[in-house]
Amino acid sequence: MFCVNHYTTKIARHATLRLSAKSYEYDRDLSEAEEGDSPTTAISNQRAVAWGLRRLLNWIKEEYGDPEIYITENGVATESKTTWDDSARVFFYKTYIDEALKAYDLDGVKVKGYTVTSLMDSFEWLNGYKLGFGLHHVDFTNPNRPRTPKYSAHFYYQVIRDNGFPTPDDEKMLYGHFRKDFIWSTATASYQIEGGWRADGKGLSIWDKFAHTPLRVFNDDNGDIACDSYNKVEEDVAILKQLKVTHYRFSISWSRVLPDGTTKYINEPGLNYYHRLVDALLAANIQPHITLYHWDLPQALQDIGGWENETIIFKFRDYADLIFSRLGHKVKFWITINEPYNIANVGHGYGAAAPGISFRPGTLPYIVGHHLLKAHAEAWHLYNEKYRAKQKGIISITINSDWSEPRNPYKQEDIDAARRVVQFYIGWFAHPIFNGDYSDMMKTIIRERSLAAGLPKSRLPEFSPEEIKRIKGTYDYFGFNHYTTVLAFPVDYGNLQHYDADRGAGTIADRTWLDSGSSWLKVSPFGFRRILNFIKEEYGNPPIIITENGISERGSIDLNDIHRSYYYEKYINQVLKAYLLDDVDIRGYTAWSLMDNLEWATGFSERFGLFYVNRSDPKLPRVAKTSVAQYSTIINCNGFPDPASGSHECLNPEPEGTSAPITDDTVQFLGMKLSTSDAETGLNTTFALLIVAVFAAVCSSFCFFKARKQHRKNSMWKL
Repeated sequence: MFCVNHYTTKIARHATLRLSAKSYEYDRDLSEAEEGDSPTTAISNQRAVAWGLRRLLNWIKEEYGDPEIYITENGVATESKTTWDDSARVFFYKTYIDEALKAYDLDGVKVKGYTVTSLMDSFEWLNGYKLGFGLHHVDFTNPNRPRTPKYSAHFYYQVIRDNGFPTPDDEKMLYGHFRKDFIWSTATASYQIEGGWRADGKGLSIWDKFAHTPLRVFNDDNGDIACDSYNKVEEDVAILKQLKVTHYRFSISWSRVLPDGTTKYINEPGLNYYHRLVDALLAANIQPHITLYHWDLPQALQDIGGWENETIIFKFRDYADLIFSRLGHKVKFWITINEPYNIANVGHGYGAAAPGISFRPGTLPYIVGHHLLKAHAEAWHLYNEKYRAKQKGIISITINSDWSEPRNPYKQEDIDAARRVVQFYIGWFAHPIFNGDYSDMMKTIIRERSLAAGLPKSRLPEFSPEEIKRIKGTYDYFGFNHYTTVLAFPVDYGNLQHYDADRGAGTIADRTWLDSGSSWLKVSPFGFRRILNFIKEEYGNPPIIITENGISERGSIDLNDIHRSYYYEKYINQVLKAYLLDDVDIRGYTAWSLMDNLEWATGFSERFGLFYVNRSDPKLPRVAKTSVAQYSTIINCNGFPDPASGSHECLNPEPEGTSAPITDDTVQFLGMKLSTSDAETGLNTTFALLIVAVFAAVCSSFCFFKARKQHRKNSMWKL
């Protein structure tokens, strides 16, 4: 057998060291560096590089004839002050043991055993008692040296009991179908796809200004052209037909319709674009689902205070009135405002999105959020009182939220932190609309922290009784955007006046969750079902339409986006479980996004699209990724048919005759624009003519030299 102790992995490179006394390090001719992307530990030169264990085990297999391997030490150090809440050690064991399992199960390495270092904190050689590797904390100040199990001891016990990592019951596939009238959709937003930033009288938006400000957007990308959807209605509808969606969620650019944000001047060409889009969708039997506001406020309104200025409530109502009056007879599904949390906190707290304000993070986000709720309510009442009876549509707001789990499920402080994260996220806007007023948690925490800082009143604005009544119930469904789950733990920010300090929590991700192209987005489908159940229990089981859900990639282009197919399968299956097993009233699902587009402050570096947009081609053709077939099959089956019940027709749908990927089939050839087939014919003909010309030139040269030689010969005979 082969016994191996392993703790970390280094990055090595060849190096010829200076002449020095001969030593082991000198003989190796190399230098080592830390693996910079891996988590640090309490020992500066021992990072937690889990993938290195699998590679080492495979190397031993190949180098030493596939022996039986016993891992006789593996562990991570933490500071001695860490008593029992050693979450970092849990992550270490979870990732390292998983890599050992991969080596055994996938690579055929004969891994026969695994040993944790260490049973308990002990004398750690040159580090003395400053560090600890133990599953159990030892109180060295107590003469009896009591041993207390840490969080990692409970975790390791579960691994031993399960002999690995069996698939949890809530992650196993459920086969079944959604309701017959289930909405299947995909989504975009105006600034992200339309382009035409100054076309046909459009006014500037806050995102036009933000993206044209240096260093605000990655690579200084902007939406001046974006996906050019303003000029590609037919192409966009064609790929929607290919997806087989029943609905398409898109937003209207407020400044395209009302250049200065007010109804003093209506830009008819801008409105006509949306008429053409809606008409094309309806002709394709696709229902439009319109968002009135998806973050691109007219810059003219921002210049007078934007969402901080209370007058915007009525300007938004007037804008909504115009859109309802012009498009409402053709549109049955409406969203007032998309993700008010991001508008209020990311745009006016962190400053990471337009308008990019960050100097009042303890007050401005709450003021903006207050006005967003009032504006939503006014638009909802306007539709309800003036348009609903005739147009017969439904209208609501879309709220986004992560799900939050405690970092340490055995620690009450982490459990409380997870609850605060959810209430300060989804509850900030859902509670006033679905239950009435802000939650008691938010009101109490922000008021107490405001008074403790010497302020005369809470930084969270108060609603009057009349306002509470007017906002409560302004929904026809719960529009919900969800992407990922986080792990929460308490953080004391002192007297800092900030949303994060009010929330009093930090968040991280489990290291074993799959990555995406976005640092904040980890694949954690179980959280989707849990937050849908939270909505059911917290807000009275309202009808839910999932208005965004998806995953990104970055880096080189790969149309075989298996990670996206995996994501959709797992997340949509969790939605099915919530619907069939938990009786959550789910009415629809929307995939984000239809195509790769400008992903806000990350520019074009992160791509969420089902369709790839070839930005190296001026025509910006849309090309289907493999996830298109997977998502369209789920739509066609209205869920997940049980493979045990035999073949299913929905798994082999007939191809959509008009929905092939949009590609440019023309090329420039000798200054002429030709189809590829004509260009190929022309190229072959040109090549053939060239061969004939070369052959003729060779023959002519041969005849010329032969005639010249004969002429010289005749001349000599004459002499």
